[in-house]
Amino acid sequence: MSAAHDTHDDHPLEAHVHSHDHGHGEAEPHGTLKGYFTGFILSVILTAIPFWIVMGDVFRSPQTATLVILIFAFAQIFVHMVYFLHMNTSSEGGWNMLALIFTAVLVVITLSGSLWVMYHMNANMMPAMSAHDMRNMP
Repeated sequence: MSAAHDTHDDHPLEAHVHSHDHGHGEAEPHGTLKGYFTGFILSVILTAIPFWIVMGDVFRSPQTATLVILIFAFAQIFVHMVYFLHMNTSSEGGWNMLALIFTAVLVVITLSGSLWVMYHMNANMMPAMSAHDMRNMP
């Protein structure tokens, strides 16, 4: 085999297939140690406060505690997306903003649907039946 065929870069298709460029240009900002540390500290705080709310029985109403914990959960999601995923409105030509909106819609649908199902669970359950009634079911 000749020396021209020993490298992958000689054939244009192979050079494209074996490219290690994953869409990250050198000019794009990546996370710094300070940014990761800030995100970590915020994540710990946003996790510790809801833990304290539940374990310390801070609110008398479970609905209030749930609402406050959900607010902290949304803040936690925002911190992770900004500090660890480096998502903002200008990077990746706006695709990150679209991903942010999509994520927000999915989170709202999931949380509201879960709370709705749990709140109405008693209406969807079968009425209380005796053991005799259970044996006579078809």
